[in-house]
Amino acid sequence: MTKISPNLTGKRALVTGGSRGIGAAIARRLGAEGAAVAITYASSPEAAASVVRDIEAAGSKAFAIKADSGSVTELQAAVNAAAERMGGLDILVNNAGVMVFGPLGDITPDEFDRAMNVNVRGMFFAAQAAAHHMQAGGRIINIGSNTAVKSNVAGSSVYTLSKTAVAGMTRALAHDLGPRGITINNVQPGPTVTDMNPADGPHAQWILAQLPVGRMGDAGEIASIVAYLAGPESGYMTGASLTMDGGMST
Repeated sequence: MTKISPNLTGKRALVTGGSRGIGAAIARRLGAEGAAVAITYASSPEAAASVVRDIEAAGSKAFAIKADSGSVTELQAAVNAAAERMGGLDILVNNAGVMVFGPLGDITPDEFDRAMNVNVRGMFFAAQAAAHHMQAGGRIINIGSNTAVKSNVAGSSVYTLSKTAVAGMTRALAHDLGPRGITINNVQPGPTVTDMNPADGPHAQWILAQLPVGRMGDAGEIASIVAYLAGPESGYMTGASLTMDGGMST
């Protein structure tokens, strides 16, 4: 088992959508590295409580806040509540996201708006709220998608649009935040095994055929990149999008 160093001891982190999948892996990893971790969840209190227990069992403080990342009001309130409870905020991981797929003619305005509200608008206003609480050395990490680099699946236009916007937003906000000593970067995962995307799911064989490494990613691998970006050695990196997709977009 790989030994995890406590590189984030004393840091205070918020992970949106941290109750399941990649978000849960990120929250657990930040906690294992010594950070106090708040997570948001929209509809799975039991899963959120399980993540909190795991982080506490590893020796770090943790708590969960119910908030819909499609609601700016709820998201801003969650950021402010996390900062108030922890006495500040050093790390924001904008992980919450929704996947909207469908043929061009079938996408409804409500589906389009939901994708933009969670995947783009929510990230922007969470970053805005978090930056208010951050000092020099603060870290904002967005979770995008490798579809921003290469999209070769029909029906993915709305999702690809939202994740491409995340990459652009990250580049632009680096200029707003850099003078304050705050970095912002974007991690772009490819197919990753989660409860929503099992390794033996109905599309697994097609996905595997697109991956030079011959396997889907593990959520812990994504979390390791996030932990690096949240840590002290990444201070010279900002505005970057790091694609981790087993070579799918090459």
